[in-house]
Amino acid sequence: MDFLYTLLKFVVGGSVIVGVTILAQHVDPRYGGMLAAAPIITTIAFLFTYSEAGQETTRQLVLGAFYFAIPSLIFLLALWFLSERYGFLPSLGGAFGIWGGALLIMNRLVLGL
Repeated sequence: MDFLYTLLKFVVGGSVIVGVTILAQHVDPRYGGMLAAAPIITTIAFLFTYSEAGQETTRQLVLGAFYFAIPSLIFLLALWFLSERYGFLPSLGGAFGIWGGALLIMNRLVLGL
């Protein structure tokens, strides 16, 4: 049963990625962006965590997601700015580097709270 439950998690998460790709390619990239930015995957993770670990662990996960959404926003801004000047793959690498730095800084700030 655990295997099927884990498989269900992968199918649900993968479905969102497929939906984002289809919307961006065939409808409008803006709608793909809306779906990508929607808290769908986060909500699904919260639901699965709640069902497996309970409310307190889920509350801690929600707080962590709040704090670490900031580096994700920085990643998106960096990718957007870098992609104006460089190719997509170098921009992606640079944005991940910036995200990693922002993640370390945010982790330090959260531990200091």
